[in-house]
Amino acid sequence: MPGAAEEWIAKAEGDMHVAEREFHRADDQNFDAVCFHVHQCVEKLMKAVLITHGIAPEYTHNLVYLDAALQKVAPWISDPDELNGLKRAGVAFWYPGEWATHAHASRAMSIGQRLREALLRMLNERSA
Repeated sequence: MPGAAEEWIAKAEGDMHVAEREFHRADDQNFDAVCFHVHQCVEKLMKAVLITHGIAPEYTHNLVYLDAALQKVAPWISDPDELNGLKRAGVAFWYPGEWATHAHASRAMSIGQRLREALLRMLNERSA
């Protein structure tokens, strides 16, 4: 596996760790941060998969765009509505004007964990 892909994976895993830690705090959770870091995890894993297929990912945070690139080289099951929802959660709540709730963060975690597992499986298959 290319070194760049390994770096993306390590950063993605760090993002998910932060999201999980923040989500499971006993009090004073920052649900905006949960949504942001889940989005970042999925984005970085998608980029890692692209790299393992010899594609340099563009500098974008758009999960739907990355999914379209991924579908060309490594078709996988993804839901555009979920990707758009995660994209919105990762961006909209990061700026003033909107606040993520526990429900938003819970949905982001559910989607993110499922996509993370699928993307890690794809990466493991590429390295085997």
